[in-house]
Amino acid sequence: MAWDEWERLKADAAERGSTQMQLNQTPADQGGGTPAAGASGDLKSDKKAWVTAGEGVRGLKDGIGKALTTLDDGQAGLGDTSGCQSAAAQKELYDSWKKYVGDVRGRCDELGGLLERSGHDLSKPDQALKEELDGLKLKYQDTEAVGGQAKER
Repeated sequence: MAWDEWERLKADAAERGSTQMQLNQTPADQGGGTPAAGASGDLKSDKKAWVTAGEGVRGLKDGIGKALTTLDDGQAGLGDTSGCQSAAAQKELYDSWKKYVGDVRGRCDELGGLLERSGHDLSKPDQALKEELDGLKLKYQDTEAVGGQAKER
């Protein structure tokens, strides 16, 4: 019975014709993410929220810096790794993680700064902000992991 009802609902909808969707938005030539002066749009953006988010992301770099220091301290005293495959593998893993964690710290710093600047200057066109984010994505593109992978020796 439910199937018959579904078929009837579909037929009723087809008889009425499709409803057009209308998006209430600012014309493309006005740009920006906030309504223009005097506009009655509902889209609002809170500068403080953007700045706070940026500060939070930037704040992550401090904890990551501490993790890097701990990583360095744990590596101290390893010495010469030649002649010992496990020590050489451990050194390779350390170098890989040090670079990766350093890049994560840099990404947090740059992304946080971008978010803060966006909060201070919400008049920046969306395309310009997207280009900056895309630039960060390219700069900090994740690479293949090297540590822990079998190598021919």
